Amino acid sequence: MINRRTFGKALGLGAGGTVAATLTELSGPAQASALTGQPAGPAAAPLAVGPAAAPQAGPGGRTAFPPLKKVRAGLLEIGYAEVGPAHGAPVICLHGWPYDIHSYVDVAPMLAAEGYRVIVPYLRGHGTTRFVSPRTFRNGQQSALALDIIALMDALGLEKAVLAGFDWGARCADIIAALRPERCKALVSVGGYLVVNLEANLLPLAPATEHAWWYQYYFSTERGRLAMEDKDKRHDLTRLVWDTVSPTWDFDDATFERTAAAFENPDYAAIVIHNYRWRLSLAEGERRYEPYEKRLAARPVITVPTVTLDAERDPFTVPGDGTAYRDRFTGPYDRRTLKGIGHNVPQEAPEAFARAVIDADRL
Repeated sequence: MINRRTFGKALGLGAGGTVAATLTELSGPAQASALTGQPAGPAAAPLAVGPAAAPQAGPGGRTAFPPLKKVRAGLLEIGYAEVGPAHGAPVICLHGWPYDIHSYVDVAPMLAAEGYRVIVPYLRGHGTTRFVSPRTFRNGQQSALALDIIALMDALGLEKAVLAGFDWGARCADIIAALRPERCKALVSVGGYLVVNLEANLLPLAPATEHAWWYQYYFSTERGRLAMEDKDKRHDLTRLVWDTVSPTWDFDDATFERTAAAFENPDYAAIVIHNYRWRLSLAEGERRYEPYEKRLAARPVITVPTVTLDAERDPFTVPGDGTAYRDRFTGPYDRRTLKGIGHNVPQEAPEAFARAVIDADRL
């Protein structure tokens, strides 16, 4: 395992003077195999060990990002972290709910050590990301979030990037890979194919699965909306989700509080409530996104090189060893099961996640 407190000297500066931190004792194929329960693929190779910058000490003793950046991108001014060389191959890491960019606080320096330019944006309604106009509808539907990331790529001058994500972030990455494959060099998607099918979402699931989705139904009520708008109730609700969907992750209070600060965004409650109500066809989307949603309703295949990750202890992992979504990936492909890992995969298993990004890029 990586000793996250073992660091060496400075590696160098990335874009805008960002220091790229490299972790020592990084895993190779044998380590990846032990973490995932899968044999290491032919592309697997040890992550390079090089001199590293001493990281900023974050809550809970984990590393923290350098000062964040902002860029105007479409409807938003997007706040994001950046680590690694300015001219490195870009990787965009996308967080889920109820999480933030710190899901990648350990993954990012590992990838930066391999020469990648790692960009970790706050999704709309989170952290330092803000809407440019107060008149813009606070829309949480899937295509809106995905188009935000394309707008970010345009703003940063990125023709294409490796896209990696979990939860909402995996959905964004899947959508871009499906609808705009020329912008996606490779894909890492936790949970497989997560494109929302509104028609399928009208049908009941197995009781155990429905139970895990309790907050989705809670948010369809006014009580749920009011809870998300109340700072204390929102705090306790999101903490409960962390505890239940990552039953084996031994995180401390400071780690949660660091992420919970991102939930103080003034648009957070509106985006979260709309996202989950839209999924259940209880809230309408916007006309501007209808062409994209029509294409997504057809469940388009993903042709770019892809690694999917299924977490063994995540209650949302679809049973069947990936067979339920295998036909949606028609390009170079690998799937891995992460033994003993819950929902927040990049923060619970950063070595395995970083390895998946590197391997997807080499498929």
